[in-house]
Amino acid sequence: MTYSTIILDKAEGIAILTLNRPEKLNAINKQMDAELLDAFNSVEQDNDVRVLIITGAGRVFCAGADIKDVFLKNIEARKGGGEVYDIAGWLTKACLKLRNLPKPTIASINGTAVGLGVTLPLQCDIRIASEEATMSMPFVRVGGPPEFGSTYSLPRLIGIGKACELIFTGKTITAKQAKEIGMVNEVVSSAELKPAAWGLARSICEAAPLAVQMAKKALYQGLDTDLQKQLQYEEQMVNSSTKTEDHEEGVRAFLERRQPIFKGR
Repeated sequence: MTYSTIILDKAEGIAILTLNRPEKLNAINKQMDAELLDAFNSVEQDNDVRVLIITGAGRVFCAGADIKDVFLKNIEARKGGGEVYDIAGWLTKACLKLRNLPKPTIASINGTAVGLGVTLPLQCDIRIASEEATMSMPFVRVGGPPEFGSTYSLPRLIGIGKACELIFTGKTITAKQAKEIGMVNEVVSSAELKPAAWGLARSICEAAPLAVQMAKKALYQGLDTDLQKQLQYEEQMVNSSTKTEDHEEGVRAFLERRQPIFKGR
């Protein structure tokens, strides 16, 4: 697919997906919906990619869904008997695709994030924000509920009470406040944001990719199971990982006091 609303660059094992509608504050429209799903699939299927970074072009990360292109058109289509775009169906598919991506994902929040501009990063594994970024989820202020899995992820990140406060009021918080409540991992200056996200991604790339993927799956699975079942899964992971070439390489590199060269096998 040729992209017109996003940019997908790949280098040194890292994919950088940039929301690229700066003239519309990177609001997500129907075209971007399709392109994001295609990009997530591309990253998943590319064996050379080990980490995905998501960011926005210009001064805003993402202003949320394009209200005019998505919601207003649907309202008018319903009244006129026209075709209605299945935004709810896309939200489910895209959320599951991003959350279940086996490779680590980093949201690099470079500016204002609103609505879907917040809920999309919530499905990333790690979030780094510019100190100039602000975040709000004003869904109830436009007559809609929160989406993109946020009612699942947000309470697990910041607690049910704080999640209720942010969702019920739609209030705007600063990047610093987001870090204080556990919504983002790190806050840096605008100048430091890109190097910080890249540096974190490079650090992840230096690890054994199969082991990282196993760890990611186990960590999320552990949120919704009991200790006994999780131990059983860990046992399976250990048995599987010790049979890989990467495990042997890691052991030998450690004993030989050198950097390992992992190949994902």
